[in-house]
Amino acid sequence: MAGTRYPVLLTAGAEQDLESIYDYIAEYDSPANADYVLDRLTKAAEGLATFPERGSYPKELLALGIKEYRQVFFKPYRMIYRVIGKQVYIHLIADGRRDMQSLLARRLLGA
Repeated sequence: MAGTRYPVLLTAGAEQDLESIYDYIAEYDSPANADYVLDRLTKAAEGLATFPERGSYPKELLALGIKEYRQVFFKPYRMIYRVIGKQVYIHLIADGRRDMQSLLARRLLGA
């Protein structure tokens, strides 16, 4: 696995999450802080290209016995992703202070 680079792809939902986070911070804080958060989230995603297995299992999914998804953080944001073959798919980017149980159930499990 050393030297292997995995393409990191965002699902449509994750792209929408990024846009919503950026827009919210730009409106209620400042465009400069929105740029900073976007940059840090992008760097967190890019880090998955070289070591995708580094993330922990989301506790909400682990409690259900689901180990296909992992997460990395840029506090307070959580990036939930899945490694399929040689690709990393980011499914969700959300503020970890939200009700993650229902958010994950809706987005990942179709509940």
